[in-house]
Amino acid sequence: MGDTVRFTLSERDIPTHWVNLMADLPPGGPPPLHPGTLQPAGPDDLAAIFPMALIEQEVSTEPLIEIPEPVRDAYRLWRPTPLHRARRLEQALDTPAHIYYKYEGTSPAGSHKPNTAVPQAYENAVAGVRRLTTETGAGQWGSSLAFACMLFGLECEVWMVGSSYDQKPYRRSMIQTWGATVHRSPSDRTAAGRAQAHHTTGSLGIAISEAVEVAAQSPDTNYALGSVLNHVLLHQTVIGQEALAQMEMAGEYPDTVIACVGGGSNFGGLTFPFLRRNIRDGATTRFIAAEPAACPTLTRGVYAYDFGDTAGLTPLMPMYTLGHDFVPPPVHAGGLRYHGDSPLVCALVKQGLVEARAYRQNETFDAAIRFARSEGVIPAPEPAHAIRAVIQEAEAAREAGEERVILFGLCGHGHFDLSAYDAYLAGSLEDPEFSEADRDAALAGLPKAPALT
Repeated sequence: MGDTVRFTLSERDIPTHWVNLMADLPPGGPPPLHPGTLQPAGPDDLAAIFPMALIEQEVSTEPLIEIPEPVRDAYRLWRPTPLHRARRLEQALDTPAHIYYKYEGTSPAGSHKPNTAVPQAYENAVAGVRRLTTETGAGQWGSSLAFACMLFGLECEVWMVGSSYDQKPYRRSMIQTWGATVHRSPSDRTAAGRAQAHHTTGSLGIAISEAVEVAAQSPDTNYALGSVLNHVLLHQTVIGQEALAQMEMAGEYPDTVIACVGGGSNFGGLTFPFLRRNIRDGATTRFIAAEPAACPTLTRGVYAYDFGDTAGLTPLMPMYTLGHDFVPPPVHAGGLRYHGDSPLVCALVKQGLVEARAYRQNETFDAAIRFARSEGVIPAPEPAHAIRAVIQEAEAAREAGEERVILFGLCGHGHFDLSAYDAYLAGSLEDPEFSEADRDAALAGLPKAPALT
């Protein structure tokens, strides 16, 4: 393809199935547990807030799951998304590495989140649900679910983490433009919110508790989660499948795949189709999960059973956790401020199939600025963590004198994060510290559950 910088697919190339990595992992791994009985959580335990079709996807071990045609039709609004060769960044870094990025910022919501919001809204609409509740960190998930609910005629109610609610008013505007309601979390509308009112900046764990509480008490209302659960990561694998085809168009295959990780949906969506090739075909691609040093779940957390929310309303999940009571500092990468992580991603880290790295806020914005000044795209703070890792890997290739191929996920643009860029450019952006004391206090409150090894 010579000096091509943009690799595009046609609408007919939208994947027809999602890739289910559960089929490739060793059977008998630790299951989610019912918090009351400590027995494996079954479909009946989830039926109060999820439709059966999504529950079946959550527990399926089928290697491929067909994408419903109405979902594929909605995907056509923005999919397939482009793959770019970052030639200008390569020149700026003076590296022999070939750098590619899969850009999800072309969706209506400006991120990868509609990839799962659309099928979740669709399956709830088919099941006769009237309303969905959810949480949102940076606002990307909340705006995506508002968009998806608009497509399928559902009401949508969003609890937005307090610090992001204040930092990102135009994400709130997007949510409301698509017809949804948005509340600052913690709010006075729920018992979970009132109990956490002293944590004024909020957290994803608190916002999840509020949304789950409302859904569980309303027979015509279900809950939708933007990350962490198996079916959410499943839906996101359209990203990696398209990237596989586009890398083939480019005539290369990645030595390293990098993505940011908060709950795991963006990371899993890009990496799982490539990880399947490692597991099945003996490919040797490396995988790097980049997270914030202020909320270093994978690098500083413990592997244990914990709640996915602060109030303890969810099943106990086997994951790396900082403790469900941990409230991360208000870094601008609101989508990465989560105490836990996807059990699937955690299992891959535990098995050594994925490497995790943590980066401080200012160094990630430095990487974002370098990327914007070479490639033109202003990235969201979340994928700026991945860009920081990419620069490290590209510099290592230069020092080694090796022509390595790097693929990373640019999961969204930063057009609604310019206040954070203002702070960085003014030299006033803080580097919040990770508090081991706060983590230890939160870990002391871990629920009583079987130990994980």
